[in-house]
Amino acid sequence: MIRVVIVDDDPLVRTGLGIILNAAPDITVVADAADGAAGVEVVRRERPDVALLDIRMPGTDGLSAARELLAGSAPWKILMLTTFDLDQYVYAALQAGASGFLLKDVPPERLVSAVRHVLTGDVLLAPAITTRLVARHNRAAPGRARAGGVDQLTAREREVLTLIGQGLSNAEIAAHLVLGEATVKTHVGHIFAKLGLRDRVQAVIAAYQARLV
Repeated sequence: MIRVVIVDDDPLVRTGLGIILNAAPDITVVADAADGAAGVEVVRRERPDVALLDIRMPGTDGLSAARELLAGSAPWKILMLTTFDLDQYVYAALQAGASGFLLKDVPPERLVSAVRHVLTGDVLLAPAITTRLVARHNRAAPGRARAGGVDQLTAREREVLTLIGQGLSNAEIAAHLVLGEATVKTHVGHIFAKLGLRDRVQAVIAAYQARLV
């Protein structure tokens, strides 16, 4: 079972998220908290696989809690949830080491999928957030496209990079291409090495810049 902690100041949101996640056969919500400070305590006590943190909360907010929980070698993954898709929150959450950033209007099945996939090392972003990340990167560093580097990739690696750019996780790419997930991870590793990419967000940007997406 994937053990989850929910941290959100809205009791209705906590209840709703709990109902959605507990309905999945492989997920159980082990605890929740109403603010960041309490959330840090609960996560450290329960040691879940995934913690869902709201960005905006009174007192200690989600970003501060994420930074505290991800300092050092953390055994859990952090998935940020918010109604606000403002750029500064996205970058701050990713910089803190969060594994995903989803808006609260995400469909239930996408939320469940996100909880599962962050455990594989995927970075998950809402499509609207991905688009804004790419746009901001291109404004900040115009002309730094990696299109030439994409020529180094095999045909299969280009397919995988294209699907990464579309926001698919490794498991979803494996299903789409009818490959084993371990094979997809190998392709992703080769893509990162050939293009000099640090993480999945940079891979999304590279896919957009190379016009694969």
